[in-house]
Amino acid sequence: MKPNRDFWSKIAKKYAASPISNMDAYEATLDRVLAHMPKGARVLELGCGTGGTALRLAEHAHSIVATDFAEGMIEQAKAREGKQNVEFVCADVFDPAFKDGSFDVVMGFNLFHLVEDAPRAYARIHELLAPGGLLILKSPCLGEGSLGFKFGLMKRTIPLMQWMGKAPFVRFETIANLDADIARAGFDIVETGNYPVRPPNHFVVAKRA
Repeated sequence: MKPNRDFWSKIAKKYAASPISNMDAYEATLDRVLAHMPKGARVLELGCGTGGTALRLAEHAHSIVATDFAEGMIEQAKAREGKQNVEFVCADVFDPAFKDGSFDVVMGFNLFHLVEDAPRAYARIHELLAPGGLLILKSPCLGEGSLGFKFGLMKRTIPLMQWMGKAPFVRFETIANLDADIARAGFDIVETGNYPVRPPNHFVVAKRA
């Protein structure tokens, strides 16, 4: 895990300064998140990056613990103008400080295609959620076919870039596989969508069964 941590920490300042690539898709995602966010929810965000989404959602939650395993990302997040109910923590989903059943919502955006053992992460999220709690995520599904020349080229070049330390681990999974992994972890899928549609960045709301 350390090489991935180092990669994301090194690019944290550049990441913080970069504009959101597809604002329409981002806003559509937030609208759907808010449609499901329970009033007074205790929220855990995984892979929060530099904290923008946690701060956007703060007024709609009781509390948000926004985490990232890269220290550089958390440093950038803490430098933002904060909210009293948002805590930025350098941690991942397996941190023993997080107790079973202690969150109403666990969310992660543009994260799980970067997690080597995503099914294990989903199982851990199931443990962290209170009964009836929600997993809310959005993940690029780069294993889908017909994504065009750009993404075909990316698939071929990423192994070389990883070897050079210029790219992190990336999973090329399909929408069907993502949904199946979530269901196998003990969730009932409530809603799905793609924001944007191409390449599909797959949005899922799933309830702890």
